[in-house]
Amino acid sequence: MVFHNSSPSLVAVLIPKTAFFYAIASFVKNCYNQAMNSSEQNYEDFISTVSHELRTPLTSIRGFSQTMLASWDKLDDDSKKKFLKIIEEQSNRLIKLVENMLSVTKLQSVNENFIYKQTDVSPIINMVVSIVKNQYKDKSFEVKIDPTTPQILVDRDRFQQIMTNLIENAAKYSDDNSTIKISTNFCQNCEFVSIKVSDTGVGIDEKDYDKIFTKFSRIDSPLTRKVQGSGLGLYITKNLTEKMGGKISVKSEGKITTFEVLMPVFNPETQAREKCRQ
Repeated sequence: MVFHNSSPSLVAVLIPKTAFFYAIASFVKNCYNQAMNSSEQNYEDFISTVSHELRTPLTSIRGFSQTMLASWDKLDDDSKKKFLKIIEEQSNRLIKLVENMLSVTKLQSVNENFIYKQTDVSPIINMVVSIVKNQYKDKSFEVKIDPTTPQILVDRDRFQQIMTNLIENAAKYSDDNSTIKISTNFCQNCEFVSIKVSDTGVGIDEKDYDKIFTKFSRIDSPLTRKVQGSGLGLYITKNLTEKMGGKISVKSEGKITTFEVLMPVFNPETQAREKCRQ
């Protein structure tokens, strides 16, 4: 393979960062060790799924980078930009996949610590919406925070991860130019704050309500086939929610799907109990 003098910046773009591949290696090692302690079927399922999820973006990155390095002088600027965009998208897909998988291994660790604090839901929800809105410019976002919504007792980083997964999913799997609706409510008698995220998109059959929260699970539909994903987001979301004393459910009517998260309301007695657990 010949490297042309006109493409030094390309080489810099395509050289993988050591830390990124170290993260992949660390994840595979950790999950391999866990899988070896599990059943043979779980081990085989793990190897099959992870191999597929890692191979697809890596194959795209390798293919387009080889084409550019071999034919740099023959490609016009539009083609170069197109190929680099694909490489960037597939790299981001890999990073997201590794982050999700590392989250799964942490969830299975008995040593994972949660730092519980009284938290306002509004700033976190609005911050997540502003980030997701920038990624999905064709979607509208409608946020309705009940002014009477009390503070909740959660690990803020984990709660932000829950909101990011749900709102990102809603944007990812909704129809073009549709509206994502996020709302909060407070049940005076049940001591939980309700947070709902609704989208208009593929819809979910009732028989799949439990399935979508399992590891590596994705609903088969024309839209989900076009959208890339690892099938780990909702599994992580459910586990984080339940580890913090919350609940999560889904309901789909036609094309409108609503995920509801119930998180415990902050009160001094609950905080004292959580501090004893930490």
